[in-house]
Amino acid sequence: MNARVSPAGASTGAAPARQRSVGRVALVCDGPGPARLRDLAEAGPLRLRFPGRHGAGETEAVLVNTAGGVACGDRFSVAIDLAEGARLCFTSTAAEKLYRSDGPVSRIENRVGLAAGAQLAWLPQETILFDRARVRRRFEADLAPDAALLIFEAVAFGRTARGEILSEALFEDVWRVRRNGRLVYADTVRLDGPVGGLLARPAIGGGAAACATLLDLAPGAEARLDEARALLDGAGSLGVEAGASAWNGHLAVRMLAPAIGPLRVLAARFLEAYRAAPLPRVWQT
Repeated sequence: MNARVSPAGASTGAAPARQRSVGRVALVCDGPGPARLRDLAEAGPLRLRFPGRHGAGETEAVLVNTAGGVACGDRFSVAIDLAEGARLCFTSTAAEKLYRSDGPVSRIENRVGLAAGAQLAWLPQETILFDRARVRRRFEADLAPDAALLIFEAVAFGRTARGEILSEALFEDVWRVRRNGRLVYADTVRLDGPVGGLLARPAIGGGAAACATLLDLAPGAEARLDEARALLDGAGSLGVEAGASAWNGHLAVRMLAPAIGPLRVLAARFLEAYRAAPLPRVWQT
């Protein structure tokens, strides 16, 4: 379990071997209406809890990571399949912490499948990237022609309260969405190296230390562009840069902020108004 030591007694600097966490959740729900549990598999430190129906007439599922975060070399996966007409809101019990690594890369794999008329709101709380964290995250979605998927993900680069700047880290975030078997959305963010310095560049982050993306893939989402832009009015007063665009039948919102606090305020305000529903209870604690 210790680093290898040379005959002279000096450490070679090799990372020690560790037992890493492997967590998995696979959920299958029936419909129509608020999702009804058909099958649930849990492994490792990941658990799903169901506090009840959400305010939007949907079942609420809350992800719990009993490991307290993601450390070097951990592997976590979440899979959700919704049957025809099922409605579900997925969230997490707290911000997910991505801890520093001495070399190994952690992997997070999320996959959702939505049958005809199914609706999923993917609303986890923010992810916090620690200095020297190394993680690759992937989100895959397969949608029926009339299924509705709303995704929101926010990332804080460093712990704001400590004034932490990421001198070295790897963060790769890949999104791929297919509708009726056809790729309709692809996005990849990859920051490798002095992430704090990279984010300081005007063409990358403009000095931001937190970012968020909202993607609405519901039928008719593209027609809500003016509404989304109106809901973003006042972002500047919070110190957040935000913009919305729509194409190919979906709508996307991007947010950049100097800290996660004001970004979270804007995101909560936007999500409640845009969805015409309260946020999951865990967001309010």
